[in-house]
Amino acid sequence: MKVKVCGLNPIKDVQLCIKLKVFMLGFVFFEKSPRNIKNLKDIQKLKDYKKEDSSFVAVTVNPNNKFIEKTVLNNFDYIQLHGSETCERVREIKSMGIKIIKAIKIRADADIDEYKKYEDAGADIILFDTPGMEKSIEFPKDLISKLPKGDRYALAGSISIDNVENISKLGVNFFDLSSNLEKKLGHKDHIKIQNFMKKISSIDENSPF
Repeated sequence: MKVKVCGLNPIKDVQLCIKLKVFMLGFVFFEKSPRNIKNLKDIQKLKDYKKEDSSFVAVTVNPNNKFIEKTVLNNFDYIQLHGSETCERVREIKSMGIKIIKAIKIRADADIDEYKKYEDAGADIILFDTPGMEKSIEFPKDLISKLPKGDRYALAGSISIDNVENISKLGVNFFDLSSNLEKKLGHKDHIKIQNFMKKISSIDENSPF
């Protein structure tokens, strides 16, 4: 099973997540988010870490080329596109030399098939999310079982230590979490991260933790 923790602080949270073998570490660049990285100088700290098997992800909404070139390309392994990016835009960003996670907001069955066109456009990973984005709206259980299976497909939306085992039984093995690993809005709780990774280990015999 794979875990992506989103909304991290480049200075406070990274070493713990690497130690716990969190697969992807997400850093938010979106002004309306309480997890937005306001001081771009903080991301220079990322160069000081030995990532081991972890990857760094820049979480963005309709990013422009200038931001990608200046901030993303030299600091991150992936860019997550959480806006209204077209397939043409995905191809353009892919050509800049960065791996792509494309988020798709799922409201009904028909939305699920959107992933195919983004895969064809070059997206490396598809993230199925609720329309609530960071508001942690629960993903409809009847739709979870209809999602494609495999390591290229991640699920976000009200995942927690309490429901991750049941969700895994529906065929999901890649989980994206943010608010449910916090006590205070926008600030990750290290004990919650540790406990969640222990839970993943308990239900996944192949877990590296």
